[in-house]
Amino acid sequence: MTSASNERVPPARLLPLAAQHVLAMVAAPVSTVFLTSAALRLSPASTASLMSTVLVLCGGGSLLQSLGVWTFGARLPFVMLPGGAAAALFLQIAHDHGPAVASGSVLLAAALLLAVVPLYARVVRLFPPLVMGVTVLLIGISMIRVAAQLVAGPGATTGARALTLAALTVLATVVAHFVLPGVWRQAAVLVGMVTGALIALATGLGAFTPAPGSGFALPAFLPYGAPHFDVLAALPMLVFSLTTLAEITGQTVLNSEITGRVPCPGRDVPRVARADALVSLAGGLFGTSLMVTSAENIGIGRLTGVRSRYVTAAAGALLVLAGLCSPLSRLVAGLPAPVVGGSALVVYAVIAVMGVEMLGRAELSEGSGAMVAALALTAGLLPVLSPGLYTGLPAWLRTVMGSGVVAGTLTAVLLHAPASTAVLRGPVRPGERSRSRAA
Repeated sequence: MTSASNERVPPARLLPLAAQHVLAMVAAPVSTVFLTSAALRLSPASTASLMSTVLVLCGGGSLLQSLGVWTFGARLPFVMLPGGAAAALFLQIAHDHGPAVASGSVLLAAALLLAVVPLYARVVRLFPPLVMGVTVLLIGISMIRVAAQLVAGPGATTGARALTLAALTVLATVVAHFVLPGVWRQAAVLVGMVTGALIALATGLGAFTPAPGSGFALPAFLPYGAPHFDVLAALPMLVFSLTTLAEITGQTVLNSEITGRVPCPGRDVPRVARADALVSLAGGLFGTSLMVTSAENIGIGRLTGVRSRYVTAAAGALLVLAGLCSPLSRLVAGLPAPVVGGSALVVYAVIAVMGVEMLGRAELSEGSGAMVAALALTAGLLPVLSPGLYTGLPAWLRTVMGSGVVAGTLTAVLLHAPASTAVLRGPVRPGERSRSRAA
């Protein structure tokens, strides 16, 4: 290969370029850990350990995707993050069935992704923008309700104080998004969290309890106990793991083009998917959600003109170091719950809007697309708007129908299937490859 992805960067430039990538991506793992900690009511020490786990996995995944080992990793300048939609699904399963079931679901989903990689060209056809849009929109809507519970649930400052602190956090996030430039704008959620914590300290609207300890922290193996495998409870995660193939396709083609490498999805997408699945298997054993390769840093490569995979590999090494040396993670592990809840409202609202954008690309005015989307959204919103609707059903059916994400996605796939079965018989043609992005 002679693409820009193989450019060797002098050591004097490598560190600042790698640090720039870390600054652009660190908000996602940090905010994900805070949301997970607040939703699962983790202790400050457990939160610090989870922070270490997520940063180490992000760094290890970035190294794997950038450098490649055997058939794992595309050798492109990619970074890896905990996916926003994947984290939302993890918390939803943990909320409904417990964190041990959520960890088991991650392991099942990662194993499924590994298993379907050889069938990539056929499986990806089941998840066009219409189906993915329904899925992502329902994930966002379902988790907005969970975020609201974070603001005023057990352990939070109740009443007007909690609402005020959450509203100020949202306001700080919005201002940061619209006012701050460049990398700081990308870190608006993190800026909002820090601002909310400072307001809580200055006004007494919330309690701030940093985790004890100092120095190095190590990821905790099986932090929620032995994983519990429940296929019905894991259905949302299983479906999502399949939808990531469409996202991976678009990101891999885009990254290849930017680095000057001839796109070859048939070769590179399976490599990216295998690396995602491998790191996600580790994540399931150490208490995190699915880990996904991200295109967030592609923009930095385009902006700076430096598109070397060795820069993102160096960023991965910095993330591993940051995950093991954790004074910062211990300090911020004690953020007040209303601050985390306010940030969660922004994050999950953005996920919902991403679903709307995907539905917009589905050209609903043509054919039966509008009817498929309408019925799928109805099936997905019923258990959200009327949680007791399916109480009289058998337990297995209640598990399926009672999850808005599962019910809506399965409805979309089944209704869209008649139009998809014809194309499933043949291979994907290069001009038809999906470039859609999911959460």
